[in-house]
Amino acid sequence: MKHDRYGVRLPDTPDGRSGASLLIERMYTWRGYQGAHELSDDPHRITLTATDKGVVVGTLTIGIDCNSGMMADHMYGDQLDVFRRDRACLCEVTKLAFDHSVQSKHALANLFHLAFIYARDIHGCTDAVIEVNPRHRRFYERMLGFRQLGELKTNERVNAPSYLLHVGLDYVAAQVERLGGTHSRGVAPGERSLYPYFFSPDEERGIAARLLRMEGA
Repeated sequence: MKHDRYGVRLPDTPDGRSGASLLIERMYTWRGYQGAHELSDDPHRITLTATDKGVVVGTLTIGIDCNSGMMADHMYGDQLDVFRRDRACLCEVTKLAFDHSVQSKHALANLFHLAFIYARDIHGCTDAVIEVNPRHRRFYERMLGFRQLGELKTNERVNAPSYLLHVGLDYVAAQVERLGGTHSRGVAPGERSLYPYFFSPDEERGIAARLLRMEGA
């Protein structure tokens, strides 16, 4: 799964996992976040990396809701339980880190798109949440359509202020159907979100089919 010179993949080797962990640690330290940021072997968490010539330049983890809950439950359990009572299947984006020297919307969009494909098509998720620093809230709202759910709180894991944001994966699917892959064709020049940099609808369906075959193998 590549655009330009970047590749997006599961870090399924020790070097890949180490590269992702080091990037998270470096970027979180640079932002002044505290706490430990190592990747875990939790089967309900899927980590993806964007690489440039074999070097990890971006990573995120998609966590699937389970009996033990999600990381966001620590501060926003009441809000998340509202979705659960409505029979939503939740996932959360965590441990997002991207090398600030890399200026590739394709690489960032591919990370998010592949994470959403895993969540929706492989695990049946309907809604995604993310905890973000206030200074990043507008980015997620403008670029991906997230909306604020909870009030501003202090995230004790990183000792920093945090908002809870939410996006429905049906909304994501609609944006992919409308805009996915259009940037490379120059079709939507006025669109300012990340969705034109997502895979096209045909590419998305092909990726989902391959992942489902892999999961069933």
